[in-house]
Amino acid sequence: MKILKIRKRLSYILLGLLLIDSAYAIAQQNSLSTITSNGWANNSINAVIFRKNSLVTFRGKQYAAYYDHEQFLTLAKRNSGGENWIIEKTSYKGDANDAHKSISIMVDGAGFIHVAWGQHNNQLNYAKGIFSGSLKLGEKQDMVAKKENRVSYPEFYKLSNGDLLFFYRDGGSGNGNLMINRYSVKDKLWKRVQDGMINGEGMRNAYWQVAIDQLGTIHLSWVWRESPDVASNHDLCYARSKDGGITWEKSTSEKYSLPITATNAEYAIKIPQGSELINQTSMFADVGGRVFIASYWCNTKDTIPQYHLIFNDGKGWAVNNLDFRKTTFSLSGSGTKKIPISRPQIITWKKAKHYAAGIIFRDEERGSKVSIAINENIYGRQWVIKDLTNESLGDWEPSYDTELWKNKGILNLFLQKVVQVDGEGRSKSEPTAVKVLEWKPEE
Repeated sequence: MKILKIRKRLSYILLGLLLIDSAYAIAQQNSLSTITSNGWANNSINAVIFRKNSLVTFRGKQYAAYYDHEQFLTLAKRNSGGENWIIEKTSYKGDANDAHKSISIMVDGAGFIHVAWGQHNNQLNYAKGIFSGSLKLGEKQDMVAKKENRVSYPEFYKLSNGDLLFFYRDGGSGNGNLMINRYSVKDKLWKRVQDGMINGEGMRNAYWQVAIDQLGTIHLSWVWRESPDVASNHDLCYARSKDGGITWEKSTSEKYSLPITATNAEYAIKIPQGSELINQTSMFADVGGRVFIASYWCNTKDTIPQYHLIFNDGKGWAVNNLDFRKTTFSLSGSGTKKIPISRPQIITWKKAKHYAAGIIFRDEERGSKVSIAINENIYGRQWVIKDLTNESLGDWEPSYDTELWKNKGILNLFLQKVVQVDGEGRSKSEPTAVKVLEWKPEE
């Protein structure tokens, strides 16, 4: 009997060791690096999806930006994949009480960091590094000094020659126009490329997402909103530019007559108001110029918002409904909403003869962890969901290092546990850690 008991105990011990080893192996599929422990967490400002970008890699160095617990704009840098971060607390604050006023960064082709922060229908806040590779910012400056007093949603994108594009909204929700500036690395100057390219005609505005493929084509998609009420989001439209944003065309190569309005826009899919359609999601364009857009909404007669993948296969627009969510919610009202799911990020990669897709999200149904839905063939419906973290991240939304993914196929996600009070409220949360999670798809 004693021998049997000993054998049984040994079996339990071995089983426990196997479970520990298995859990350790799962954990080792992803690596985590901590930038700081004092990130502002009283709302979701550091973890909103429309940050372009929260992380940027250039010539083996990765840059990050966040608000610290005192609302100071803070920059950080490390060797790509390294553990040691250099941190620079700037003298700038960005009113972190408004979750719209996130920080966007990009590094130009000469190695200078460019930063915009604290924007929600107010004067432009913009500065650049004092020299190549530096985290120290110079004085605040204008870009073109016109239509820069009602800036919202600043986003930087890098062109293949190292120049930058800067997208922003001029005007308010339900009544605003898309602006595009271009920075010349050679001349060290900004110029206006488009002034109200997408025009809401005083009745609506576009909430967009942008992707630049490796050939330099700019892909732009957007939903229309008729008023500050998020429930008035509707439809999904598309345009692309092959000359740096000067001229634009539809997916059929038909040239746009600018500005683009609700009348002449290309509609990838028609989605009526009141469909729980979210704004400002994500888009990815691969080396071949194939476009993939992720969003969520309720299909007709459904009550549960589902994630959708919208893509153009060269023959037209197609939609893949992930259809795995089980709980309902409703979008309405203004301000930053507390929503049980995050807006989705989309990445794609070549998988044998097909294209695989990964939709990154956070859902209360899964404990508000970082999750990814993977489909090894986007034409099929075989979505497999994995959790990339073990703990809840509260009201976090995914943003990632777009340059690192585009150039190396390595996903680096910006992580921070945050709390968002509905309608632009502020919680009493303690500061939380700001981290970077690295993940690679299986080959």
